[in-house]
Amino acid sequence: MSTLSISPAFAPARARARRSTVRLTRRGRIVVLAVFLLAAFAVMIAAGGWATATRDAGTPEQVRIIEVQPGDTLYDIAGKLPGSGDVRSKVHRLQQLNSLPSSGLQVGQKLAVPVG
Repeated sequence: MSTLSISPAFAPARARARRSTVRLTRRGRIVVLAVFLLAAFAVMIAAGGWATATRDAGTPEQVRIIEVQPGDTLYDIAGKLPGSGDVRSKVHRLQQLNSLPSSGLQVGQKLAVPVG
């Protein structure tokens, strides 16, 4: 009695699919990385349009320069500013106007303070 052997080329597709595994070569990994980077770049370009500045110039705020004296705090300076409003909002405005990371001041430091 002779046995019939089926070569792998003629084996059913289901049997071949189970035996094969996907392996990425070095070139394949480079291609996958390049595709990912291109997709990320495309998303950044598409979303970057929302982060553009306008051409309209704002009206410059009138300021005067003061020098911080010993014992001065940002809250003291903000409390002496003219106009009504919460002192905390004035402190925040002074921090924005002078690009201060915190409310700490140094003696002799120059601060721009709104005039009116």
